[in-house]
Parts: sequence; structure tokens; C-alpha cells
Amino acid sequence: MQGLSFRPMQASDLPLLREWLGRPHVTEWWGPAPSQAEVDEDYAPMLSPASTDRAYIALLGEVSIGYIQSYVVMGSGNGWWEDERDPGARGIDQFLADAEQLNRGLGSTMVRAFVDLLFLDAAVTKVQTDPSPSNHRAIRSYLRAGFHEQGQVITPDGPALLMVRTR
Repeated sequence: MQGLSFRPMQASDLPLLREWLGRPHVTEWWGPAPSQAEVDEDYAPMLSPASTDRAYIALLGEVSIGYIQSYVVMGSGNGWWEDERDPGARGIDQFLADAEQLNRGLGSTMVRAFVDLLFLDAAVTKVQTDPSPSNHRAIRSYLRAGFHEQGQVITPDGPALLMVRTR
């Protein structure tokens, strides 16, 4: 999709992110709307150049349309992916900001474009994501973006469908 780009999230984006995280189509899958202090605590560390977690604002032209993050899977901690031994594995999570943008192919286009950017780094071997098995819209979107189902897994957030896209 022409005009789709990603820019690193900045501290000035944290209030916007909090507002997006409070929207019903996001809370349905990301959990209850957080306070600004919770957003700052959870997302501000990703703004550091030293962090292996990266947060981005997705843009369509000049308009902010969503949030997307990537992280190094191996060693991500807190009970996540403890068996991963591939240092090139990356994980992603994302959402579109406006419910009106859902079911139009924009999410899968955003994911495909972002993963293509991640694969520009030769060290990245695969990209994975873990939607809820009941989030059929997200699963369809990931399939359209080139991901393949790897089976159900149990995560610290509960059951998830592990989906992977390789080079």
C-alpha cells in the first residue's frame, strides 16, 4: 500500500497510545484500558536505544493509523518463549487505531510491510506472533501477511496460536 511507513515511537506519542489502548476494539484483545502511568511504565523503556524491544507508529501518508512493536524472542523473560534458542527470532504485536479500518486488508498490509522491514536485517531469521485462538480476524490477517500456523501454545497471557513467517 503506497504511503505506508513506520516511525519510531517517541515520548510525545505515549498519550496517544494510551487513548488507542482504551478503544473497545483494542481492549477486547489487549486487556483493560491502562492509565497513563501504566502506559509510561510499560512502553517508555522501548524508547531507549539500548532496548531490544522497539515500538513504532504506523503511518498512512501523514496519518497515524496504528501501533506496532517488535522484540527479540530469545530471553524476552517473564515466562515468554523460554524454549526459544534462535537469537534471530523476533516477535511482533500490533493493532490498528480505528475500528473503521478493520476488515479492509490494512492490518495484513501493515504487518507484511513491517515484517519485510525486519527481514532487511540479515540477523532476523523468523518473525512470530501469538494471537488468541478466538481472534479470527487477527489470524486471517496474519495468514494474508504470509504467516503460518504452528499450533496452540500456552503463554503467560493464556492460550495462543503461535504463527511464524520465515524468510
